Amino acid sequence: MDKIKIYTDGACKGNPGIGGWGALLVAGTKEKELFGGEKDSTNNRMELMAVIQALGVLKRPCEIALHTDSQYVLKGITEWIQGWKAKGWKTASRTPVKNVDLWQALDAARTTHKIEWIWVRGHSGHPENERADQLANRGVESVR
Repeated sequence: MDKIKIYTDGACKGNPGIGGWGALLVAGTKEKELFGGEKDSTNNRMELMAVIQALGVLKRPCEIALHTDSQYVLKGITEWIQGWKAKGWKTASRTPVKNVDLWQALDAARTTHKIEWIWVRGHSGHPENERADQLANRGVESVR
């Protein structure tokens, strides 16, 4: 199984506002940069999109170390999602899960991979996370 490191980030100018997502994929000495954006989004949606898009370019099952600075993504996928699914995509307070379309897409995208979810502090000088942030900002600029 191929081993890949993925670094993701989302950005939003206004929240909601113009959003961008970015991802850096590293496999050995090879790197791939991805970015995109949406005219009307939120920071949380862009954080999710970065992960979904990064997983979407993989052609076969991989062993992944996925780095995110989003507690929302990390806790959502490792802690909250099982409860949401069991409750029909409702929260503990019985309200609909926000961004359910993206959570369902991420849930499907992760099934063929072995993923270690790693939180990194954003804007703390972590080189690959900083690159993911720059890519997310390029995503914002791409839709302005």
